[in-house]
Amino acid sequence: MARVQGGRTGGETSVSVADPAVTTTRAILTDLFGAPQERGFAVRLWNGLVESPTDASAGTAPFTLILTRSGSLRRALMPPSELSLVEAFIDGDIEIQGDLESAAGLGDRLAARIDSIGAAARVMWRAMALPRDRDERTGGAQGIRDPKIHGLLRLGRRHSEARDARAVRFHYDVSNDFYALWLDHRMVYSCAYFDDGVRDLDQAQEAKLDYVCRKLRLKPGERLLDIGCGWGGLIIHAAERYGVTAVGITLSERQAAWARARIAEAGLAARVRVEVADYRRYSDAAPFDKIASVGMVEHVGIERLPDFFTGAFRLLAPGGLFLNHGIVSIEEARPRPLRARIEGRLWRRGAFMGKYVFPDGNLVASSSVVACAEAAGFELRDVESLRDHYARTLRLWLARLEARQSEAIPIVGEQIYRVWRLFLASSAYGFRVGRIGVIQSVLAKPDAAGWVPLPMTRRDLYEDTPRAVRDRLAG
Repeated sequence: MARVQGGRTGGETSVSVADPAVTTTRAILTDLFGAPQERGFAVRLWNGLVESPTDASAGTAPFTLILTRSGSLRRALMPPSELSLVEAFIDGDIEIQGDLESAAGLGDRLAARIDSIGAAARVMWRAMALPRDRDERTGGAQGIRDPKIHGLLRLGRRHSEARDARAVRFHYDVSNDFYALWLDHRMVYSCAYFDDGVRDLDQAQEAKLDYVCRKLRLKPGERLLDIGCGWGGLIIHAAERYGVTAVGITLSERQAAWARARIAEAGLAARVRVEVADYRRYSDAAPFDKIASVGMVEHVGIERLPDFFTGAFRLLAPGGLFLNHGIVSIEEARPRPLRARIEGRLWRRGAFMGKYVFPDGNLVASSSVVACAEAAGFELRDVESLRDHYARTLRLWLARLEARQSEAIPIVGEQIYRVWRLFLASSAYGFRVGRIGVIQSVLAKPDAAGWVPLPMTRRDLYEDTPRAVRDRLAG
């Protein structure tokens, strides 16, 4: 018999552990994560049995791993991979109560255990003894594992224009109303910036937009292009606060429609516009004084990075500046021992993102990003890591999404809600542990004389802080 927390009064009851499925499940958990007191998290089985990391209740652990069915681990470990574990969560076979960001580290712990074909075979052999209480040929999550959707994504060459458009729409066209539940009021879907005066997400995103504009040293009358403009937050901010004329391009019709409505509401239609266009084909009557791209480079792929930077260089006037802000892989730049490479292959790290979140997404090392920019003709004038800022942004997004669960599920469904909840939590974990980062690079296109319109120091970026800008505007 085992003691568990039970009943609404918080009392204790007894639960039989003689069920073979319970015995097998507990043995697998011990094999993968150690004895209950070693795990650092609690486990609750479908029959109410709770295994806590200490003698105290499960509530003292950062999270509780809940196995909702007797066959939960069979589906999570057949085969043992990131995708199997994630799909068990999406389908509701596994639930996490508590800190989902901390729980995202379970994948790393499993990958470290399943580091050989023999280890994978042993795990599968034990998991096969668990009940098959769902059809494993089809599994769950059918609403988002629609073969028609993924078939469309596979059509065409990877990072061709048509396939890139489908991949971008797969991610961004989930629902404007869904994104509005947890993004800030400007719908800025990229890393916020937390200076000393920031108190909430809206202020942090305003600070980030202002930081981008100040790094570009925007001036009234200049022409700004935003490649991958999303819902138009940056171009609206730049036009309102800095007096520029701005153009944004996106591949998402839904984003463009939202942005155009916001531009009209702000009375900026004469100076700001959004077009549905691919950066490879886009052209304008005259070159732009400044260009920004925030959260776009992640979709480009290593194969197309030269085209991306060549396109930006072509659209920028001599003496102009290009601010490129994007997520990069820190792991990619590090040499990996053979054991780690084998572990990654077996675990299929990244399969979740590729299938459910960012089809064809490709994070590369910051060195590759900079090298491609310089090869296109740009001069790197400044680069800054905002990794800690993105981890904090993602935690805020996750908390806001979880707080709006009752509104989110009617819009997108239970499974897509779970996908985005896991995506935000696992991304926060990745930034926190240093697996991924985000950099802002200021790139210059020197004129014929080698001139670049930048001051000798960064002093102006910090003297004219977002708080000072707000105070000046208020005064």
